[in-house]
Order: sequence, then structure tokens, then C-alpha cells
Amino acid sequence: MEYPTLAPGTLLRRYKRFLADVRLDDGREVVAHCPNTGSMRAVNVPGCRVWLLPSDNPARKLAWTWELIELPQPDGTAAAASVHTGRANRIVEEALREGRVAELAGHATIRREASVEGARLDFRLDDPERGTTFVEVKQVTLREADGHGYFPDAVSVRGRRHLEALAALAARGHRAVQLFCVAHEGIEDVAPAAHLDPAYAATLREVAGLGVEVLARRCEVIREAGVPLAIRLGPALPVSLTRELDPAVVIQ
Repeated sequence: MEYPTLAPGTLLRRYKRFLADVRLDDGREVVAHCPNTGSMRAVNVPGCRVWLLPSDNPARKLAWTWELIELPQPDGTAAAASVHTGRANRIVEEALREGRVAELAGHATIRREASVEGARLDFRLDDPERGTTFVEVKQVTLREADGHGYFPDAVSVRGRRHLEALAALAARGHRAVQLFCVAHEGIEDVAPAAHLDPAYAATLREVAGLGVEVLARRCEVIREAGVPLAIRLGPALPVSLTRELDPAVVIQ
């Protein structure tokens, strides 16, 4: 997925869930739309560099959308993370249509949104030989102090419903896949966040034993002279269903 020209700035604060104050590099302070309804745990870090997408649509209340944040890493580098949850499905769809997700390649048709088993899943893939595959996508941006990635970043009842729908489809003989779209360059693996949502973690482990496949892919941000130009689905990451956050790690 290509970005139009993004504007750099510094995050001042996020508030009222959908708003963020940002100081642009040219000195202006603007209010940007924050397209993320979650807790944004570990990616809502004032003082970090952010990238905003401008809009000249006069019908919009806010002329800026917060797209990316650059987070300091232990080695002194910065890792970009996408805070725009609405981008995950587009990133995954692009990769599916280009055949870049080997585990899900080769289907004749790809459809977005499938209402099945009382839930709306993100993708339905059909093929005369392979049959039907249902895919639910979840964006992962939570990197805890132990250096590992986790999902979700808050209690997710909806996420559990999606897992239960996938398990029901697997029981009917369909292929069912939970795909974690890891939109944080500093995350190297993924585990269920039992310290934040033990019910989700238990459900993920249960449905994995019932035939639901659990995959993870990390996004790559393409840059030129430090400016983000695009974001695409990249390498596969390991998923651990049993790892839990060490109790010795301080949870904020």
C-alpha cells in the first residue's frame, strides 16, 4: 500500500480516542484524526516522531490523519508502527492478490468480508480444488517491555467471537485462519496477551487445537531519505500460544 505525501511531526497527546495533537516540523500545531479505537498501549508515546496524511477535502472536520509513529528501540534505532487499524485489511488484501502469502496463495477468488457463524470475517478465499478458506485479520502493535509482541492490547470480546466463528467453520470442514498483521517493525514474534485478556488467550489456544490455523506476518515500511512511501506485508513471524509475559516485567 502506497502512501501519498506524509507530513512529519511530533506527537503531543492523544485524547478523546479519536484526536491527537501534533506539532509539525514546520512549527504548526494541528489536531489530527486518530483512526484507532483501541487502547494504543505502547504506541501512544508523546514526544515520538509521527507521520500524518493531509487531506484537502473541505467536508472533513479534520485535515490530518495520523498514520505512523516511530518508537525508540533498545538498540537506539527507531521502529515504525502503523496506528491506522483500517489499513491492515488493505495491506493483507494487496498481499493476497499478489500471491505473497505462501500459506494462502493459489485461490481463484478473494472476497472481502464474509458473514458466517454469526460474525463478519475479513476474507473468504475460494478455489475449486482447495475449497473455501476463511481469514480473520488482526493488527498487532503491542510490544511489551519483555521485547515480545502480544495481541490484544485490551479486552476484546469481538476478537473472541471471531475465533469462535473460525472454530465453527473448521468443524464444518473449511479451512479457517487467524492472521496477525504485525504493524510494528520492532516485533519479532507474537503471543496471546493473557496478562491483558486471559479469555482471549484461552480461546485462541482452544481453537488452535480445533483446527484453526494461526499465522503472523510483519509489515515493512518502505522509505526514501527517511520518508515513508509505502507499507507492505513482509516476512512470517513465529506465534507462541504458550508464552506469557514474565510477572517480573513492569506492566504500566
